[in-house]
Amino acid sequence: MNRAGTVRTTYFLLRIVAGLLFLQSGGTKLFGWLGGMPEGGTAPLMSQIGIGAALEVFGGLLIMLGLFTRPVAFIVSGEMAVAYWQFHAPGGAWPTQNHGVPAVLFCFIFLFMAAYGGGDWSLDAIRRRKGAGAANAG
Repeated sequence: MNRAGTVRTTYFLLRIVAGLLFLQSGGTKLFGWLGGMPEGGTAPLMSQIGIGAALEVFGGLLIMLGLFTRPVAFIVSGEMAVAYWQFHAPGGAWPTQNHGVPAVLFCFIFLFMAAYGGGDWSLDAIRRRKGAGAANAG
């Protein structure tokens, strides 16, 4: 496999895995998946945690599909920055100390995706190719 093929494949895998993990994180808070929240139960939808969980579920799904990747990734990157500074940073100076490592990693992975887009294997790429085909036909 050439370098471009390796980059295409590994980026696709990064998008799928990051989106799936993000979706699961939101599903834990919103639907009680995988044992639910540490305190038990689920977050009320119209609470800050509930809204964040909805962003994680739908944002994770859209990231996995590679649909509207740039704006979705930008929004959830910002959500993770807020989550880190609001919920983790008060617990200590370092992410390993305050249990904020996942928030920091998601923030910067999604920030990269906001800049890079969905990649070649995404619904964004299919939409772009269809749009180019329609423009060339007209």
